[in-house]
Amino acid sequence: MHEDPLVLRRALVGYVRAVAEAVDVSVEGTSCEVADTVTAYVALSRRSPRYPGRDLMLLWNSRQGWTLSVETRPAEPPLVVARLGGDVVPEPALVGRFVAQVVSASGNAGWTTPPSRAAADRGELAAQLERRVRPVVRRS
Repeated sequence: MHEDPLVLRRALVGYVRAVAEAVDVSVEGTSCEVADTVTAYVALSRRSPRYPGRDLMLLWNSRQGWTLSVETRPAEPPLVVARLGGDVVPEPALVGRFVAQVVSASGNAGWTTPPSRAAADRGELAAQLERRVRPVVRRS
């Protein structure tokens, strides 16, 4: 599959927008980058009772998928709250359920830490991202 960085960027932007909608965040609270790595950031508008007074964020990369973390200051080490196991490019609705359950008092029961994954071919990654925004229509 052709690895056009513009195609990958468009697919990533569409996917991150769909995830932002699923977690009830404005697109202005997101960013993404296609460089040596493929990453995304979503600033969450919710806070966790476990981390009062601290902002939360979702981070995504093409190797490990989504991580819910506490926003930290530059000198602080990262504080990971939970990782969404399974598919590196999960359905946006699943990401929404993950955030809701982890942020709620129910904690992160049922969510796993995935093993590190090798990044997919960038062309296939773009196709995966696009499928999550525009599911494939099957013909009978």
